[in-house]
Amino acid sequence: MIWRGLSRKARLKFTIFVLLAFIAVVAVLQLSPRQPQRGQYESNYAIHIRQDFNQPSFYPVGQIPPVNLYKPVADWVGRLILPTKQQLQDNLDWVWMEVQHAPPTAENLVGNMVRVEWKKNKDLLAYVQAVTRDVNFTSEVIKSQKQGIIHPFRLNGVRHVGILRSLAGANPDDNTIVALDSHTIIAKSGEKSILQIEREPILVAGRFYGLVKIVKPIQSDSKSLSFTKHKQYSDYFLVQHYNPTSNKFDGVVETIRIPQQVRDTRNFAPSTLQQIEKSPAGKEGWYIYGAKDVNGVFVVDAIAPRSLFQIQANQIITGKELGLNYIKAENWQNTEKNKGKFNTVLLTLRDTQNSNTLNSPYQSISKWQEGDRAILLHLFGGIGGRKAEPLGVPYTITGHFAFGIAEVVRDEFTNELRFETKYHQIYAHNSDGIIAGTHTWADYMGSLQRGWLATRPVSDILIKFDPVTQDYDFDGIKLSPLDQFQQQLQVTMARYRVGDGTGGAMVSPATSCVQDSSQALYAAILAIKNQVATTPQIQTWLNANPNHLQTLRFQQLVKLGQSLEKQLAPLGIVRADWQSQADILAGTGMGKTTQPFKDGSIWAGLTTWRTMMPRQVHDDLAAIFLKHGATMQVLRTNQVGGWEPDITPIAPTIFFGQIKIPFTNISPLTIILNRFLASLAVPTLQDWLVIILMLGIYCIIALPFGFKFDFIQIQIWSATWIDKCLLILRCLFLPAIVEELLFRVFLLPHPIENTNWLQWSLWVNLSLLLFLIYHPLNAKTFFKAGYPTFFNPVFLGLTALLGILCTVAYVLTGSFWVVVLIHWVVVVVWLIVLGGITKLDIENHKFPNTKL
Repeated sequence: MIWRGLSRKARLKFTIFVLLAFIAVVAVLQLSPRQPQRGQYESNYAIHIRQDFNQPSFYPVGQIPPVNLYKPVADWVGRLILPTKQQLQDNLDWVWMEVQHAPPTAENLVGNMVRVEWKKNKDLLAYVQAVTRDVNFTSEVIKSQKQGIIHPFRLNGVRHVGILRSLAGANPDDNTIVALDSHTIIAKSGEKSILQIEREPILVAGRFYGLVKIVKPIQSDSKSLSFTKHKQYSDYFLVQHYNPTSNKFDGVVETIRIPQQVRDTRNFAPSTLQQIEKSPAGKEGWYIYGAKDVNGVFVVDAIAPRSLFQIQANQIITGKELGLNYIKAENWQNTEKNKGKFNTVLLTLRDTQNSNTLNSPYQSISKWQEGDRAILLHLFGGIGGRKAEPLGVPYTITGHFAFGIAEVVRDEFTNELRFETKYHQIYAHNSDGIIAGTHTWADYMGSLQRGWLATRPVSDILIKFDPVTQDYDFDGIKLSPLDQFQQQLQVTMARYRVGDGTGGAMVSPATSCVQDSSQALYAAILAIKNQVATTPQIQTWLNANPNHLQTLRFQQLVKLGQSLEKQLAPLGIVRADWQSQADILAGTGMGKTTQPFKDGSIWAGLTTWRTMMPRQVHDDLAAIFLKHGATMQVLRTNQVGGWEPDITPIAPTIFFGQIKIPFTNISPLTIILNRFLASLAVPTLQDWLVIILMLGIYCIIALPFGFKFDFIQIQIWSATWIDKCLLILRCLFLPAIVEELLFRVFLLPHPIENTNWLQWSLWVNLSLLLFLIYHPLNAKTFFKAGYPTFFNPVFLGLTALLGILCTVAYVLTGSFWVVVLIHWVVVVVWLIVLGGITKLDIENHKFPNTKL
């Protein structure tokens, strides 16, 4: 009513006033100072680092635990400190380190800050230079940082960032604890000591570790921590140490602290103390990692179940079929039901003591000897339950994949053999502050602050395969596949820490933790091939010693490399960025570009599609190694430690793996997608020979058969060339492409699948039967021009022959293009040259300009 009463001039003024007021409000909001957006999206790292027990300063360097109860985690342990802004301008790769533990000969350095730098080695410095980058954050990285992702902002704008500085500056604070190996030497620069290293520092948890059994929590009157409705507990526990004399946990009784971590952005804590003393994983004791606080109480930073690393496996499975079935299916069965439990399984092709399934666990000891090394395949799954994590891909639990190295060592407490594992984590920037680098198991898995032991299901497969894990010596020329592989991983990890200079390692269809881990494996294969090809002495030695064990071992390595290359480049197309970065990844300094080519497109991802999903890479690589004769030990955990009722472990899947046929574990969409992608491999010369052979066989059988029953005759279709071209194109899509997709690609197990002959035969027979039935049904429904020809016994006989030959061709090549071409040629020749067009009902299905 008021608006109607206003004059036109007043209405105009009012409208202008409202518009100006709106513009003013927007301007004020945009120009007024605001709180940093990072505060709105706080990282898990920021939440946990506020707790005093998660800060290095909480643990005085002078507090040393009893040497009979605790051992140092390494000879050299310290906290990395990034040089000042002014010091960073020298463009060199060195950092400071606060020494927290040192060998007896250097105990005077404990508590001091020393300089850590690389040894003056030409090859080593070239390797460092190959991954040195100028760091300048992109707008995408700045946006990601505001959303709570940890990026190395202290390195933003710094030139020539190398391996050590990218490690020290990875997180916002100088709290990265590392271990240096025994090859570290002490140099002097005046009165100052310098530690010179030749290998990248290893990320560790705690300074010392012990072996204990958790007896019980110590009851407290405090109401700050409650695990049940009726009892109040503190985070102090009574533990009993392992006694090496009795080989039992009847040693010193001690009170330790296992601090309860707070809830973070996921609304649950990364670890919990609830019922940890009752955990099945602690039956054989726990390794506890940490240090003493100012009051002399040992505070735990990480835990590890002793029984998980023992050489004796809980179960032994022998034989290829059983082993492959375990890798593909049994390994992740009943993951949710097995929450809180773990299992260890030995897989071997050799039958131990004439058993086919389960043997005494102590028989696995003979498979592993002290000093043995193994490649580690790491895969974790998802978090479900009431506080489940969101899915990045619908109906898919992507998980995470990484490589690692395991070694059989002599335990310092029990004197028994056990596995010591390290992860080479190519890890994208994240909210937890997990750094791309080499981690001990305790730091990556067992850490109470950011480890995955308590929150995710995990599968670690340790692969012992002598052609890979043993070194070669060709009359003084050394070749170490495992060392070469580790170098590729270390270079990639360093590049990930600074995002190749952008400040962020982002995930795309073609670049991810699993894709770039696979890229490092591919680079290692190329580097070994290049070394052998360019070193005549190696070829001479191999030719002169054809029956030597080392030669036979090397031949197995070559065959394995060929299988791995097919896995990494399944379409037969090598990604341009993988090829171009091979020299840079090798760390030889041959790569000259400071910004290496990186292709994140969907097409690049499809060319390496078998490396897109962590579960696929984990299972496929394990299966390849097993087929080549490797021995492997599977370490499986399902949210082990304390009990968190609001979360459950979820097995990782391939694309759409959570969509299953009811009452089965079959994921049809996953199978169809995998088979389709696998069939897209580019035909090789051998495949073309198969095409010619199958067409030749078809002609030899089909032509006499068809002429005998007067079903075919030489009768060229006299249509225009345009109509012929249209018919040829139509036949390409239907029937060739459509029918081959339905009856070969989707129905038949692809040759790379692990399928026994019985299952394969059943699918082949079903495929051929459906292929035959489809044609008369099609003539009665969609393609009525095919009636009555598609009911003719001669036609059905020739159709069956075509189906059989296409099936054989598909089994031999696994290529969709091969069977499509065979099918297409047969149909087109029949229609245009052999009078097939006259067999169709022209009244119901007209072909214009046709002369019969």
